[in-house]
Amino acid sequence: MATKYCVVDAFTESAFKGNPAAVCFLEEEREEEWLQAVAAEFNISETCYITRINHSHEISNPRFRLRWFTPVAEVKLCGHATLAAAHALFSSGLMDTDVIEFVTLSGILTAKRIPAMKSTGASSMQNGEGEDGPYIELDFPVDPVAEFSLDETSQISGALNGASIIDIKRTQIGDDLIVVVTSGGVVAELQPQLNAIVKCPGRGVIVSGIAPLDSGFDFYSRFFCPKLGINEDPVCGSAHCALACYWSKKLGKCDLKAYQASARGGVLNIHIDEQTQRVLLRGKAVTVMEGCILV
Repeated sequence: MATKYCVVDAFTESAFKGNPAAVCFLEEEREEEWLQAVAAEFNISETCYITRINHSHEISNPRFRLRWFTPVAEVKLCGHATLAAAHALFSSGLMDTDVIEFVTLSGILTAKRIPAMKSTGASSMQNGEGEDGPYIELDFPVDPVAEFSLDETSQISGALNGASIIDIKRTQIGDDLIVVVTSGGVVAELQPQLNAIVKCPGRGVIVSGIAPLDSGFDFYSRFFCPKLGINEDPVCGSAHCALACYWSKKLGKCDLKAYQASARGGVLNIHIDEQTQRVLLRGKAVTVMEGCILV
């Protein structure tokens, strides 16, 4: 019953950067207890499971069932593990198409190989992002942001070690708080109190701010989610489904370049379509590990 897996660093093209995800290839569905136990064993932000769905004449693209687990719970949407799964499948040499469909708890999500996107300026030099090799584009739903009562600003500021807060919103799908601070520099230097973040409303806290002018990015962010066993998610794709919604309105643009300023760091190229309420997340990935689960 050996199960093949690989570990993929997503939203980067440099090993040991970006966000790691374990991608497990299942021949058939396994019981949820086993799926959760394996995710706890990997003990990284996400472990995902992909199972091939038989072709039919009505389906033009390869289709896989995809589930995502943190070390303590299953989640409904995960961007970096979807990118990792798509990268693993495209890299296998078994895909004769540039489009893959995933059947998930958030509906059918597509991953597409697209040509390399030229990176120039300070951002490409800072993060090691080059021009070679294709990107993978994920088609995800927008996570709308709603107003949030500012009555709890002092509690949230305290959890962020006294950071000055400009705005707070709540995401409707992820049920996370978006906390906007004075600058991307504040985001990068933040030392949050995780015990206090656990007591904040919602699932997790996304901290964001305008990027430095010379960075080549539009905004920075970080994501803290200790309630799901993830003190800090190094690069969170699903969080950017809400961040794109927020920053596109603030900046008056539909194409954004984002940097997640965790210790590992990660880069996302984003396009938001307000008419269709979809977000395109574009990034690279690199496989760093392969093996088998023997039980």
